[in-house]
Amino acid sequence: MAPAIQAENLVKTFGDVRALDGVSLDVPEGTVLGLLGPNGAGKTTMVRVLTTLLRPDSGRATVAGVDVLKHPNRVRSLIGLSGQYAAVDEYLTGRENLQMVGELYQMTGRAAKARADELLEWFNLDEAADRTAKTYSGGMRRRLDLAAALVVRPPVMFLDEPTTGLDPRNRLALWEVIETLVEQGTTLLLTTQYLEEADRLAHDIAVVDHGRVIARGTADQLKAQIGGERVELVVHDRALIETAVEALKSFAVGDPSVERNTRKITIPVSGGARVLADVIRELDSRRITIDDIGLRRPTLDDVFLSLTGHVTSGEAEENERAGGGEDAEAKR
Repeated sequence: MAPAIQAENLVKTFGDVRALDGVSLDVPEGTVLGLLGPNGAGKTTMVRVLTTLLRPDSGRATVAGVDVLKHPNRVRSLIGLSGQYAAVDEYLTGRENLQMVGELYQMTGRAAKARADELLEWFNLDEAADRTAKTYSGGMRRRLDLAAALVVRPPVMFLDEPTTGLDPRNRLALWEVIETLVEQGTTLLLTTQYLEEADRLAHDIAVVDHGRVIARGTADQLKAQIGGERVELVVHDRALIETAVEALKSFAVGDPSVERNTRKITIPVSGGARVLADVIRELDSRRITIDDIGLRRPTLDDVFLSLTGHVTSGEAEENERAGGGEDAEAKR
């Protein structure tokens, strides 16, 4: 069976910027692929190509078995898209926004209304259904935008940083909706800046940087690439940092790291909780008082920093933002 989403050697340039540099990826039917990368890495460009909003310079792609370049209208009938910014009409009510989308997809008025009512209830927007969207909070707008992408029950969804700017409560609520969609068989490509989001939602993760896929695997597989466990501790007395480091060397499987301003020592270890207990006994025997200690396994943050050298918030302004270089180029 062909993947629900497949891209082969996609290239897209904007002037001197090579936004996509031979990207290839596939998403099996009914799964979630998390696309991670620093700002400007090419994530949104990838989404725009796969959703027919941009033509690549070279390469090919299919969605639900349909060629994106040869049959764009057919692809559009099979997908849902929720972009980085909620695309709702502020002067229409929540109900009117959803009914309008349904009618644009040539649903009958009755069918569009019924589907709007169903989605408003599902997204907990029924009490605000007849208020204009300009009165909605940011979280409500994001939910309405996602609901609009689901009006025609698409088999394939593209979510481009869907929870950016949401508070923790709204983010969790949206995660639950996404998980329900996947349980119902929807295939999903998700770009995100929240690594815990990818860790929770994605079956597979692709890390993108400078327009290329630089790593691919499950969250556990990616974490395994950068090593195992770490003991982190905070020494109470700054004068005993060097003594503590010397005491810990026999437990380390790599070089310790020290943050002197916080009195924090980190050592790579193997052996789990047993090693942690041994470390505590050794420090106690040397009368080294600690304020905090713990065993930590690698996180996706560690993976991200190791692979890209960037933090997820990034310092570079995204070329892919609205009004940026890519948008200007796409309008030509």
